[in-house]
Amino acid sequence: MRLAIIADIHGNLDALRAVLADAQAQGAEQLVVNGDVVNRGPDSVAALETLLARDDVSFTLGNHDDLLRMWDARSPDLPAEWFSDPFWGATAWSAKQLNSAGLLHVPADWPLTRTVQIPGLPSMLIAHGSPQHYREGLSERTSPERVQELSAGHGVLIGSHIHRPAQAQVGGVLVLNTGAVGAPANGDPRAQYLLLTAGADDWHTEFRAVPYDRTGVLARFGSSGLLDTGLSAQIFREEIISSRSLYTPYWSWTENGGLPRNAQTWDTFLRRLPARRP
Repeated sequence: MRLAIIADIHGNLDALRAVLADAQAQGAEQLVVNGDVVNRGPDSVAALETLLARDDVSFTLGNHDDLLRMWDARSPDLPAEWFSDPFWGATAWSAKQLNSAGLLHVPADWPLTRTVQIPGLPSMLIAHGSPQHYREGLSERTSPERVQELSAGHGVLIGSHIHRPAQAQVGGVLVLNTGAVGAPANGDPRAQYLLLTAGADDWHTEFRAVPYDRTGVLARFGSSGLLDTGLSAQIFREEIISSRSLYTPYWSWTENGGLPRNAQTWDTFLRRLPARRP
C-alpha cells in the first residue's frame, strides 16, 4: 500500500496538479489532504473542486479552510478590526469566491484528525497542525514530552502547517511533516508532499518535491483580480516566488514595532532581508 499525504495547497492549482500526477505515477492508492486547500493563492475554487471530484481522498481541517468560514460569518473569534482592515483583502476575496461557488462550508465536515491503522504496522495519527490544534506545528523541534502527549499511543505522528518537510524519531514515535504543495517555505520552489509505503513491519517514508511551471499561478494573481485586493495578496505571491515564509515575519515585525501594514513598511521589510529568490 502507498499513501500520499498532501497539504498547504493554498489555492495553487498548478502545484496541486503536479503533485497529483506524481502521486499517481508513484502508485499512491490513497490520498490524505491534510488541510489548507484554500486561501492565499488565486485558485481556491478550482483546487477544492479538483479534490472533491476524486474518490480516493480524505480530508482534515486546516486553519485556512476554517478561517474563510469564520471570516464569512464575522466570527467573534476573529479580531473585529480585521473586517475593516484593507490588509485582509485577499482573505475576503477568497471567502467570497468560495461562497459564490457553493463551496465555502464544505470543510465544516472535515475532522481535525485522521487515523490510519493497518495490521502489523505502526498506527498513524494525522492532523494539519497537531491533534490538539490546527495552528500548532510539528517538527524535529517539538519536545519529546509534547510528542508523547500528542501521539496518544500512535507510532507515527504526522503534521503539516509549517510549510517545510521534517522528520524525527522521538521516544519511539516517528514525527513527520509533509511540507507544502502550494507555498513551500524551505527555499525549494517545487511542490512538496509525503509518500508513505507499507513495508513488512514499518512505514517507509519519502519526501517528494515535484517541479512545476509557476508562471501560470503567478499570472493568475493578476488576471483573477486577487492582486487588486491589496498588500496581503502581494505578499502571498512573493512567497511563491521566493519559497520563503514572509507573511508571518512581516506581521510580527510590524506588530512588534507598532508599524502600519502598508506598501511602505513592506518595502522596508523586504530591503532588510537577504536575497529573496532561490
